[in-house]
Amino acid sequence: MTKLIGYVGTYTKEDSKGVYQFVLDTEKRELLDVKLAAELDNPTYVTVSKDNKYLYAVAKEGGNGGVTAFSINGETGALTKLNSQASAGSPPCHVSVNHDNSNVVTANYHTTKIVSYVTNEDGSLQPAISVIEHEGSGPHERQEKPHMHYAGFTPDEKYVVAIDLGSDRVITYSVHNGELKEASVFTTKPGSGPRHITFHPNGKFAYVMTELSSEVVVLHYNDSDGSFAAQQYIPTIPADFSETNDGSAVHISADGQYVYAGNRGHNSIAVYKVDQDSGQLTFVEWTSTEGDWPRDFVLDPTGEFLVATNQKSNTMTLFSRDTTTGKLQKIQTDVKVPEPVCVKFLNV
Repeated sequence: MTKLIGYVGTYTKEDSKGVYQFVLDTEKRELLDVKLAAELDNPTYVTVSKDNKYLYAVAKEGGNGGVTAFSINGETGALTKLNSQASAGSPPCHVSVNHDNSNVVTANYHTTKIVSYVTNEDGSLQPAISVIEHEGSGPHERQEKPHMHYAGFTPDEKYVVAIDLGSDRVITYSVHNGELKEASVFTTKPGSGPRHITFHPNGKFAYVMTELSSEVVVLHYNDSDGSFAAQQYIPTIPADFSETNDGSAVHISADGQYVYAGNRGHNSIAVYKVDQDSGQLTFVEWTSTEGDWPRDFVLDPTGEFLVATNQKSNTMTLFSRDTTTGKLQKIQTDVKVPEPVCVKFLNV
């Protein structure tokens, strides 16, 4: 398969109309056919089910916010709306689905809530089964209250991990038939503002990106109780970079050899080599995203390419990835897509 289908979640404050679709042609080594896949208000984050049958997008509906379910056409990637679940308040900023498509969870930066939904057999969403409001704050001026930025499943799917930028906490919930119950809390350094997490394929190590301190936190994960322990903090920007930088996304290669971290402000992706015994990271290089404010990026299913979304310059950038060294090489810049935030591929 040389043509891989991807999706971009966007803000719809200016020119964007919703969720966009594109093609990565691995033979031609270029991004093609960017087009609107679904009209939706502020679908900033999307996720694709493991079997490629469904896409779930956070969304705004008038004064309400929630999540919208779509079925995916296996051949064309076209989206068909199934239903949505929304409640009063701002839309969530993150959404995840478990491997058997039975449970969808969202995190809400503004309302402090993590919400869990059970799905129907056709992939549509039932009303929320678990809604958890959080409390707390931190020393940074942006930590006046909880800001839930991520909710997703641990590799064993026994737990849901919720990340609170506002109170520097990584909270683990046990999950049973969609119902969440607090299991463990890990606290990062005060004022670091944790944002996103990715797990090593071995299920033992995890990597948290901090937005406020621009670091990757290396954690060891204990699957017996859902707890985390810190092993390392490593910066994502040069020591002499004095302008504002907000850490963005963190992803790991499928072979677990390299971790990638996004920087908004420095406008780069930092590359790290993973020690397979300790999980600790060694810095490799920074690569410019050739655009402004890289909100997210994704490694394609072959592992040979990386696509970054530059929110403020309304572009995507395509890189080739050396699977031996982890290094990135720019192939294509200025691929137009309006207000891009999140980028995801169909699974292969």
